[in-house]
Amino acid sequence: MPAQETKPTARIWLEYRGEPILGYGGARILEAIKEERSISKAARKLGMSYRYVWNYLLRIRNATGESVVKTFKGGRSGGGGAMLTPLGDYLLKEYRRVENYVGEVLGDEEYWEAVGLKISARNRLKGVVKSVERGDVVTKVRLEIEVPTTITALISTEAADDLDIKVNDRVEAVIKSTEVMIAKGK
Repeated sequence: MPAQETKPTARIWLEYRGEPILGYGGARILEAIKEERSISKAARKLGMSYRYVWNYLLRIRNATGESVVKTFKGGRSGGGGAMLTPLGDYLLKEYRRVENYVGEVLGDEEYWEAVGLKISARNRLKGVVKSVERGDVVTKVRLEIEVPTTITALISTEAADDLDIKVNDRVEAVIKSTEVMIAKGK
């Protein structure tokens, strides 16, 4: 197995009294119900059967003793729907909080390099240091990037379709990052 193809990952789920109640799929279900305000619309949006979604919600209720969704009956003219209960909101927020935290840890390139693992970050640009401005707390390092430079971006197909991306289109590469780090060979 090539080392450069390995990377740390994690699956997250919330447990209640030692029993798993909410994982990735369940968080998607709760999020879709919150957005669509309907269990059936949420199921359709996710490509899941209504029965599967309903049974998932029942498993959470059976485990916790409390419902995560409140439903409203409609008549012939409609009016029915669903919304998350306070427990449903809490579980979804808690799942996303933990997911974000673990994502930050797994994405911390400095940490993984410090423990000797290779990383596959795409937002690395090689260059030559042209100036160093030292401050008491922050030092500004100016780099001249080697050109020509080719950047590879992995974007969703939906985004590519929305942008109507074609060969030879003039575009801008936007690198999402909370910081720019400097790396130097040992």
